Amino acid sequence: MTTQVIILNGGSSSGKSGIVRCLQAVLPHPWLAFGIDSLIDAMPPSMQTSPDGIGFEADGAVTIGADFRALEAAWMEGVAATARAGARVIVDDVFLGGAASQQRWREAVGDLSVLWVGVRCESTVAAAREAARGDRARGMAASQADLAHEGVVYDMEVDTTHTESLTCAHAIAAHVL
Repeated sequence: MTTQVIILNGGSSSGKSGIVRCLQAVLPHPWLAFGIDSLIDAMPPSMQTSPDGIGFEADGAVTIGADFRALEAAWMEGVAATARAGARVIVDDVFLGGAASQQRWREAVGDLSVLWVGVRCESTVAAAREAARGDRARGMAASQADLAHEGVVYDMEVDTTHTESLTCAHAIAAHVL
């Protein structure tokens, strides 16, 4: 079956967004990109001050409340509906709940053909990228480097610690049917 959705999972600053841009350049057809950061940016600022929303702690920890989960579920269903309507879709996400996060995606995508990709990066390298970015709470990359992968099953994995985004994108593209 032709791949309809590529879901990239990895911790903050692991290189997912760079891989997405490279995938869009190397794949033979147009692919839409949807990222968890865009979902968070689309939410009202009050979602970051409410215990029912999403919180970013000074040490890099992320807390998730019920209202965030409800909006996330709607977003996932919308992304899946876009793929069902015929668009090819790449998702850039951080599975803070590990296997439970993957299960939420599995329920949303249903019978769509999905390529599950783990994006790994050594925590020290991700932390250095995080510091250079300057738009993340310090500690987020290190805390998510392993957490995002706990119990998650992938079709393939890439490691951006010493591998460029374009090389990772080519490896992923080779698995897209």
